[in-house]
Amino acid sequence: MNKILKIGFLALLGFGFLVIRMFEESLFYDPLLAFFRSDYSQQSLPDMNTFKLIANIGFRFFLNTVLSLAVLFVLFQKKGILLFSVVMYILFFGVLLLLFLFFLFTSETGEYMALFYIRRFLIQPILLLLLVPAFYFQLSKK
Repeated sequence: MNKILKIGFLALLGFGFLVIRMFEESLFYDPLLAFFRSDYSQQSLPDMNTFKLIANIGFRFFLNTVLSLAVLFVLFQKKGILLFSVVMYILFFGVLLLLFLFFLFTSETGEYMALFYIRRFLIQPILLLLLVPAFYFQLSKK
């Protein structure tokens, strides 16, 4: 893939991440967005439809994962990297979702930092920021 095409695809994928972030309040059900923007340290968690919240977090994770895998494919164009990344994303989602549910149901008032950061890992493409340098480093060593 030539450099211009690669940059164009990466820009388009970056725009996809931006659209997800810009329209998060209208695209996804997430009462925790407003909660964590407020002074939440002395508040109880808001009333929420847990199933709807999990479904929307899962859908957002899926969208970010598809875009992230596309970025990895454009950057590296290696099937092994893509397959490894798919496995990592599946494991990452499973473990973090279980932790998210645990902290969602057990967090006491004012003790929401673990819930905040686990949710952040689920709704933002943070794993991509870890995988890109790791794969570049691995490929530079070969």
